[in-house]
Amino acid sequence: MNPLNKIRNHGQSIWLDLLDREIMETGKLKSLIDEDDLRGLTSNPSIFEKAITGSSDYDEDIAKLAEKTDDNAVIFFDMAISDIQRAADIFKPVFDKTNGKDGFVSLEVSPYLARDTDGTIEQVRDLWKRVDRKNVMIKIPGTKQGLPAIRECLREGINVNITLLFGLPRYREITEAFMGGLEDRLKQGNSIENVSSVASFFLSRIDVLVDPMLDEKGAKTLRGKIAIASAKLAYQIYLDMISSDRFKKLEAKGAQRQRVLWASTSTKDPSFSDVLYVETLIGKDTINTLPMKTIDAFRDHGKVTDSLTEGIEDAEATLKELKNKGISIDKITQKLEDEGIEKFNKAFDKLLKSIDGQKGKNG
Repeated sequence: MNPLNKIRNHGQSIWLDLLDREIMETGKLKSLIDEDDLRGLTSNPSIFEKAITGSSDYDEDIAKLAEKTDDNAVIFFDMAISDIQRAADIFKPVFDKTNGKDGFVSLEVSPYLARDTDGTIEQVRDLWKRVDRKNVMIKIPGTKQGLPAIRECLREGINVNITLLFGLPRYREITEAFMGGLEDRLKQGNSIENVSSVASFFLSRIDVLVDPMLDEKGAKTLRGKIAIASAKLAYQIYLDMISSDRFKKLEAKGAQRQRVLWASTSTKDPSFSDVLYVETLIGKDTINTLPMKTIDAFRDHGKVTDSLTEGIEDAEATLKELKNKGISIDKITQKLEDEGIEKFNKAFDKLLKSIDGQKGKNG
């Protein structure tokens, strides 16, 4: 049994952080499901930008859609929805086999809406209706403005993947929005049994930002440890939530647990293990969404243990030492949220420009 298959025995699901037409058309995605127990897939503006600009697979669609509209964002979402539907259909057997716990494919709202509550809700409703698949999640950024959107969309019975999540205080707010949305739905007399949600923590970016600061402070022993410490403590918040009386009441009514998802898990520093953010974060009721390179690396030499609940005191001590060095983790995570939105906006800008250029080529 390869390490990717073993992870499932520890209660964790592996999702793929990639979507393009080639992986679907060649059968590669299906083989990952069959051979490596792949359980889901995520997309974002950067992934779609690479897929559309990196191949000619979308040229014909762009030309046809351009005959109907000049709006590049409309063209993009038409193509994205088609890809998401196709991927969701490929994962439908996983969704059925796991009774709706896994087999999900995620589509993100426009990054331009990251700080627009009403605009986010409106687009989530539109995408959810147009995709029309039970095993799809719509991604909403975990910004302050995203919190009421998350609650409202869950109230409406829409599956939600909270993305661009970095900090522990914000995660606590997200657990409140999650439970609040389900409570609102119950009050209206609606079932909460088939409403799914995950909370996606972005990890490696934390270390990329913090590690140079640690070098300056003479604290090199903390390098590569801050993101993992944060993730372990986030999981403790998750455990507190599911053991609370408030959630137990929801679970008795059929609520699914909002699993924690580890994102941004490719190792950026070559001096660290290429499976660092996989081996250290294996635990029950979690998801790790991996790029293809990390999936290949873990299949080759990953080690599987129940690592997520190990070393909690060490994780607390690590973040305490960071604070003692004069580095505020809350300021770091807020900066990362701002930068994450900016990066997705730039990727979306580039994507729309490439669509515009393609239209010109075909004009």
